[in-house]
Amino acid sequence: MRVGFCLAQAPSDGAGGTWREIREMARLAEDGGADSLWVSDHFIYRPESGDETGFHEAWTLVSALAATTTRVQIGMLVLATSFRPPGLLAKMAATADDIAGGRLILGLGCGWYEPEYRAFGYPFDHRVGRFEEAIEIVVRLLRGERVTFGGRWNQLEDAAVMPLPAHRTPILVAATRPRMMRATARWADAWQTAWYGLPDAQYAKDHDGFLAGCAAEGRDPATLEIMVGVNVSTDPDDPTLAFDASAVADGLAAWADLGVGHVQLGVHPFTAARLETVLEGVDRFRKS
Repeated sequence: MRVGFCLAQAPSDGAGGTWREIREMARLAEDGGADSLWVSDHFIYRPESGDETGFHEAWTLVSALAATTTRVQIGMLVLATSFRPPGLLAKMAATADDIAGGRLILGLGCGWYEPEYRAFGYPFDHRVGRFEEAIEIVVRLLRGERVTFGGRWNQLEDAAVMPLPAHRTPILVAATRPRMMRATARWADAWQTAWYGLPDAQYAKDHDGFLAGCAAEGRDPATLEIMVGVNVSTDPDDPTLAFDASAVADGLAAWADLGVGHVQLGVHPFTAARLETVLEGVDRFRKS
C-alpha cells in the first residue's frame, strides 16, 4: 500500500503559509519515504465564527511541485471541475504530467463549499450534472480522442490535447453519493473517500455504495484502485489516528488489510516535527 501526505496550503494548517515552506515540507516528505504528495483545491474558508482562511491555488502548486520533486507522485484531493473549463483542465493536466515526468494523479470532484463559489462567481447549481459532462470530456481528451461535445453546460468542436502525456494519466474521483459513484465507475481509475481514522461503519457504508455504483455501470470493482484519506491529529472531534508512530503503523496496517491501495495522510497541523513522527510510523508499517 502506498502512503502519501496532504500538504498544508495556509498558515493555519502548519507550514503552508509560503511556497518556500510548502517546498521544504515536500522535500522532507519525499526524502523521508513518502510515496505521494497531495494538494486541495480551495480558495477560501469562511467559518461562521473565527477568522477566514485563504489557500494557495492548487494547479500552480502542482506545477511547482512537479518541477521541484523527483520521485513522489503528485495529486489533487480534489480539483473541483466547476472552477475550470474541462478542455482547459485536460490541457493543464497534460502539461503538469509532462513536467512531473509521468508522476501526476488527476483527482477530480464536483466541489462542495458554497461560500467560495459565491465569492468567486462560480455557479453552484447542478454540480453533479456539470461534473458528469466535465469528466467525460477530460477523460476522452486525455485518452487521445478528438472530442466534439454538445452538452447542457459544455460545447467543444474537434478539441484535442496535443501533446498528449507519454503515459496514461490516472484519474481519481472522490465520491460518496450514487450518481458520483456511477460516474466514478464509468470513467475513473481510482475511487477516493475521506476522512477517517481507523476503518469504521461509515467507511463500510461508503464502500458498499462504491460497489453498488460499479454494479450499476457493469464495472469490475477490482479494476479501480481504492484510496482513503486518513487524519492524524490530536483533535478529539474528528475521526483520527493518534499522533503516535505505533498508532500510525497499526492504522495503516488496518487499511491495508481491507485492500486499500493508497492512503493519503492529513497531518494537523503539518509541521516538520509532526511529519518526522508520522514518517516513523509509515516506516514501521512497511517493516511489519
